[in-house]
Amino acid sequence: MRLVFAGTPETALPSLRALLGSPRHEVVAVVTRPDAPSGRGRHVHPSPVARLAEEAGLEVLKPAKASDPVFLDRLREIGPDCCAVVAYGALLPQAALDIPPHGWINLHFSVLPAWRGAAPVQHAILHGDEITGATTFRIVKELDAGPVYGVLTEQIRPDDTSGTLLERLAEAGAGLLLATLDGIEDGTLVARPQPADGVSYAPKIEPEDARVDWTAPAMRVDRLIRACTPAPGAWTTFRGGRLKLGPVRLAPEAGELAPGELRATKTTVLAGTGTIPVELGEVQPQGKRMMTAAEWARGVRITERDRVE
Repeated sequence: MRLVFAGTPETALPSLRALLGSPRHEVVAVVTRPDAPSGRGRHVHPSPVARLAEEAGLEVLKPAKASDPVFLDRLREIGPDCCAVVAYGALLPQAALDIPPHGWINLHFSVLPAWRGAAPVQHAILHGDEITGATTFRIVKELDAGPVYGVLTEQIRPDDTSGTLLERLAEAGAGLLLATLDGIEDGTLVARPQPADGVSYAPKIEPEDARVDWTAPAMRVDRLIRACTPAPGAWTTFRGGRLKLGPVRLAPEAGELAPGELRATKTTVLAGTGTIPVELGEVQPQGKRMMTAAEWARGVRITERDRVE
């Protein structure tokens, strides 16, 4: 099939590479988000998908909105049989959905109908799910509600962050997407409606949502930090400044600490929660580099009065 691929971040690269390597399909163009500021200098750069597409010599379309008439006209001229989507990051209007005969096939990183929306992996970790996965489905107007072609499952490990889990799902999901497109082309796959029960939503986690509540149970603190790693980054405040937090370790052997209370030794820093303490991993003070909690504690000289809040 003639394919147009729509995607933006690193997460989409395994799928694009799989489709570029397929002898059965031809990727004729890529749709991605416009160039945007990134990195410490906030310089404007093309998306990871745009860079890979340019290396492969593909036409790259970067509409500000997918409803742009110029973009829609070009898509009609290209004439794809199907459009494959992985983390594109923008809504698709019906006018775009109607162009390819086989529709737009999305690879979504949850087992639908669970965790429809922008942040399925983060919410799966945050809510303590033991199993997640990926789903291929045909995009319809309603959010992530289209009929399903294929599903895979993946166990969530106790130390998974959203970054490590998404990396595994992106690699496994690339094979699922390729198999789905193969099945659509040869007519062996039929999309099935999603179940009416079990629908849940995973809105984007904003920075204000990533602030740690130290009165919460330790398990909740652990899940929040892992769900927000690497983005948007969990954080707390210390002496009035923001302190970014990497994953922590539950420390039931450490005795009792009040919520937000700190205890530092030469090698560890403990913080109290609503239940048991947690041992801080890496931290990043505002304007500084990431460092071990012990290194940070030596520099700030934690006292008995100090708290994280």
